[in-house]
Amino acid sequence: MGRIKQSFCLGCYLRNGVTLEKLIPAAAEIGYDACELWWRAGQPLDEICDLAQQNGMVVASMSGHQSLPDGLNKPENHDRIEDELHESIDLAAKLGIPGLICFSGNRHALSDNAAAVVVAEGLSRAIKHAEEKNINLNIELLNSKINHPLYQCDHTDWGVLVCKLVNSPRAKVLFDIYHMQIMEGDLIRNIRDNIEYIGHFHTAGNPDRRDLDDDQEINYPAVMRAIADAGYEYYVGHEFTPKGDDPIAALKAAWETCNV
Repeated sequence: MGRIKQSFCLGCYLRNGVTLEKLIPAAAEIGYDACELWWRAGQPLDEICDLAQQNGMVVASMSGHQSLPDGLNKPENHDRIEDELHESIDLAAKLGIPGLICFSGNRHALSDNAAAVVVAEGLSRAIKHAEEKNINLNIELLNSKINHPLYQCDHTDWGVLVCKLVNSPRAKVLFDIYHMQIMEGDLIRNIRDNIEYIGHFHTAGNPDRRDLDDDQEINYPAVMRAIADAGYEYYVGHEFTPKGDDPIAALKAAWETCNV
């Protein structure tokens, strides 16, 4: 087994007739340590967690609150998001899920620096509960150039600034390698410099958010070695749409690419 604990987002691979009952055992046989969810609402969480546990896996991540574009950078959302995060933290602790995804929201009237303060204030309202339950709140880094226009948390430095303002070991960033390749590149240096603030990784090939193969530009084995060498302890989750008809074959290839 390699030094990277690998995971995968269920929504990308439940296609072409592949069911949960087929996917999770097949992924476990490949060597995966975990699977993960985008949204918790509408998901059979107990069923997914039970099936993962039966196959020696865990659920590594799920969303902590609703609404990606309308998020923590608006003070009027803080009451709602605090309630949703408290509920999600309790559920994650019960089910053994170590990380929850949080979203800055899209840019509006505030400057980036002012918005960082507002997001930190929103996260801080739930961070003590996260500390008590040993759950990371991972604010996701997304690109605002291609996939998520106006999204505020679109650079590593900004996400890390929020974490520093919250000042808790449970405030982290979700470093999406695909998104940060688009926005800033310099992946290995940014990962090394900020590893203490990273609570989760996502992968996909750039461009097109497809397989981690030779048709895309990111040197994933080198990036994975840098992550492992930095002493990273959490999960790397694959979040790409397979090019071929066999999602399980695509997951196997990704696992082998990142098994450093």
